[in-house]
Amino acid sequence: MSTLPPALASLTASLDPASWSIDPAELESHARDWRGRYAGGTPLVLKPATTQEAARMLAACNAARIAVMPQGGITGLVGASTPSNEVVISMKRMSAIRQIDTANESMTVEAGAVLQTVQDAAREAGKLFPLSLGAQGSAMIGGLISTNAGGVQVLRYGMMRDLVLGLEAVLPDGRILSGLSGLRKDNTGYDLKQLFIGAEGTLGLVTAATLKLFPQPASTSVAIAAISDPHAAVSLLGHLKDTTGGAVSAFELISGFAMELVCQHVPGARSPLEGSPGWLVLIELSSAEKDRAAVLMETALEGAFDGGLISDAAIAQSQAQAAQFWALRENVPEGEKAHGKAAKHDVSVPVSRMAAFMEEATQQAEALVEGSRVIAFGHVGDGNVHFNLAAREPGAGEDFIAKAAPATRLIYDLVDKHHGSISAEHGIGILKQAELKARKPVEVAVMRAIKATLDPHNIMNPRILTGLA
Repeated sequence: MSTLPPALASLTASLDPASWSIDPAELESHARDWRGRYAGGTPLVLKPATTQEAARMLAACNAARIAVMPQGGITGLVGASTPSNEVVISMKRMSAIRQIDTANESMTVEAGAVLQTVQDAAREAGKLFPLSLGAQGSAMIGGLISTNAGGVQVLRYGMMRDLVLGLEAVLPDGRILSGLSGLRKDNTGYDLKQLFIGAEGTLGLVTAATLKLFPQPASTSVAIAAISDPHAAVSLLGHLKDTTGGAVSAFELISGFAMELVCQHVPGARSPLEGSPGWLVLIELSSAEKDRAAVLMETALEGAFDGGLISDAAIAQSQAQAAQFWALRENVPEGEKAHGKAAKHDVSVPVSRMAAFMEEATQQAEALVEGSRVIAFGHVGDGNVHFNLAAREPGAGEDFIAKAAPATRLIYDLVDKHHGSISAEHGIGILKQAELKARKPVEVAVMRAIKATLDPHNIMNPRILTGLA
């Protein structure tokens, strides 16, 4: 067991023993990111059980000028939750679902609630919470809010920013900002909750949120189709929107190489299509009418085949098969990770420019970095593509990341050319600070001014944003 410095020892002396830990094994579990790219350390993990306890912790840290780092499920990909000697405030003990209001179609949950638990609770109440992503079995609501998470159904339901009706947060000085109303309309000045959504824990500690729920669709249909290239994907998306009357709830692009890695490295994974298509799309349609989604899917894919937009397709014949199709898409990061290190670029461009961006970026990046190959997949429906550059041969390490650095700058330049964003859904963290400062100096200055107002002693995740000075 480690010995705490006096300021931290004084803080823990007033807390329930269950609310803090200096056990080395527990400290280590909070010091690394999911990808294994970032590693740090922390002298203390605080684990509040209530909002009031969290407020006491932050007030004490603020008074002693002790830097803190809020943590959820530690599933981020840009290093925003990896401590560098900050005190970690883990939200894992604040996991309650406080209220489900079916008439208002809202749910109030604590920040440590795991996304899958929230999805299941909504389903049991006859409702849908639509945020869905690969890490939903461990990602927590507070972290998803702090990173403005996206996922696979942004096309129909929006990002986390669109799904939060109200927020409870503790300010750095310990004051509680309580705004858990489920109102759809509240025109009483600044929408303060939006400051905390996507702020990566730099302005305060999110402790609870009121989330927007939706009716459960009466029917859904899932299919995988083979296409020639991203241009065909964009055309197919337009065709599906037009022929289904807006029933498209997800539209995911997967490169043939990404699918190969999944089938090679993920046990039990198998593509439902014959051969090795260069590109695939996963399509989900949903409808308020029973059995309607399957009819819409079959009709739309027949038209797409006749129009030359797809060369092959498989429609899931059961919920179990639909889950298998989705598992192929959701396991792309696992297949990629097993292949080796890759330079990752979570970017977005207008849907109309996506194909042109991907074509230019692929040609130029692979030409610039010898022995490299693009692994591309993502949410074509909302313009977000995970455009990653990997070594052609398996087993690449950190040396490949360094080798690929010029390609990262090239890719971001092309994102700017196509009026896009260098971070679509993963945030900035440590990974993209320099790029953000270089590309958005005015925006960074405004964010730093807001940070200085709410957190004048810079105790909240101090290396994010303020490290750009």
